[in-house]
Amino acid sequence: MKKPLTAGLFLLCALALCLVPSAGLLINGPAAPRANEAAASLPTLTDRDGALNADYLSELADYAGEGFYLRGELITLYARALALFGRSAEDDVVLGKDGWLYYADELPDYSGTEPMTGRELFSAARNLSLMREYCESLGADFLFFIAPNKSSLYPAHMPSSYPVSEAESNASRLHAALEGEGVDFIDLFALFGANEEELYFAHDSHWNSRGAAAAADALCAALGRESAYFSGPFGAAESHSGDLFEMLYPAAEDAETDTPPVGLEFIQGDNTRPDSITIDTESAGEGSLLMFRDSFGELLYPYLAAEFGSARFSRQAAYDLTTAASLGSDTVVIELVERNLRYLIDYAATFPAPERELDPSSAVDTGESVPLEAEEASGGLLRVTGALPGACDDDSPVYIARGGAVYEASLLADGGFTACLGGGDGEITVLYYEGGELRGCSAAI
Repeated sequence: MKKPLTAGLFLLCALALCLVPSAGLLINGPAAPRANEAAASLPTLTDRDGALNADYLSELADYAGEGFYLRGELITLYARALALFGRSAEDDVVLGKDGWLYYADELPDYSGTEPMTGRELFSAARNLSLMREYCESLGADFLFFIAPNKSSLYPAHMPSSYPVSEAESNASRLHAALEGEGVDFIDLFALFGANEEELYFAHDSHWNSRGAAAAADALCAALGRESAYFSGPFGAAESHSGDLFEMLYPAAEDAETDTPPVGLEFIQGDNTRPDSITIDTESAGEGSLLMFRDSFGELLYPYLAAEFGSARFSRQAAYDLTTAASLGSDTVVIELVERNLRYLIDYAATFPAPERELDPSSAVDTGESVPLEAEEASGGLLRVTGALPGACDDDSPVYIARGGAVYEASLLADGGFTACLGGGDGEITVLYYEGGELRGCSAAI
C-alpha cells in the first residue's frame, strides 16, 4: 500500500512542479525579456480587421515559451552549469578568460574569416568621401571614426580556441582607403591601445564611461576643440549590468561597476533614453552637431551634448545627411562599430548626388539595360537604385547621366548603386569603368 501512495505523491509533486511556470505566468504575467529580446505580448483572438487570428495558437505558444514563470532563473542556472565546462549557453556570447565576455559577432574580424574585398573597401571609403563632400558644401566639418571591437583591443582575455588573424584588419585597411580619399577620421585603435587602463567593460560589448570620455576628447581634438573629459570628474562607482552578462545570466546580478561622469550640463527631451533613436540636446556650449551613432554612442553622447550648443544624435543606420541642412549643423560626425563596417555599403545614405564633369558619349556601349527602382527621398529628392550588369574595376565609381548632367552615385554591396537626384527628365545612362575603359549602359525606371 505504501508503494502506490509514495508513487502517487511523487506524481502529484511532479505535476505541481510542471504547473509552476504556467501558473506563475497567469498570476505574475510574462517574465522580463533578456537583453537581446523583445518583451512578450499576449496575442488576441482577432486581428485589427476583426477577423479570426489564424496564428493565435502559435502566437500563444510563443508567448508562453518566452514569458513563463522563472524563465530567467532557469536560463541562468543552465548557463552557469555550462560555464563550468567552458561552454556558453548563448550563441551570441563568447566565454573569455578571467570572467570576460565577448560578442560573437566580432569573431569574423578577430579570426579574419570575412575580409572585405577590394571593391567593398573602395565602396565604403568612396561613400564616406561623397558624404564629406556634401557636408562641406553646407559649410560643415565632417569626421568619421570606428569604435573598435572589444576583442581587437583586449585579445588577451579571448579563449585560445579561437585563432587570431595575422592579416591586416578591415578597419586598418579602411583607414588607409580613407586617407586616399581625403576623409578625416580618428584612429581609436591606436589611442586605446596606448592606454594601459582597460576602457571596456568585462561583461559588456562596449566601452565604459572612461573609454567614452577618451573617445570624446579625441573627437574634440580632431575638430580643433579643447577638452579634458578623460581627466574627470567622475562619480562614485555604480553597478552596471553588461549586455552580454544579461544575455547569459538574466536573473543574476552583475557585480561589474562603472564610474559615470559628473558635471556635464545639457538639456534633453522628456523620456529620452540613451538608446533612443533620436536625441536632441541643448547646452551652453558652442556649435551645432549632427551625429550618427550606434550603441557605442549611449555613453558617448553626454560628453558631446555638453560640448555643443545644440546636437542631434541619430541611430539611423541609413544616414539622412539632408538633416544637416535642415538643422544648420556645422559639424557632422559618424561613429560605427568595427564589426558593422559593411553597413557603409549595405545602407544607402541620403544626400543629393554630386555632379561630375564626364562625357557619356566617350563610353563604350555595352548594349545592356539596367532596371532602376525609384522612390521618394527626404528633401524632395528622387532616389534611384540599381545594379551593374557585370563586373567593374575595384576602384570604379558609378555615374548616372540624365538630362545632360552626370551625377556620381553611392556604391552598394554586390555591384549595387544608388543616387538621390533632383527634378528633371531625360534618358538615363549608367557609366562605370571596366579594365580602365569607360562603359555605359541604358537604364529605365
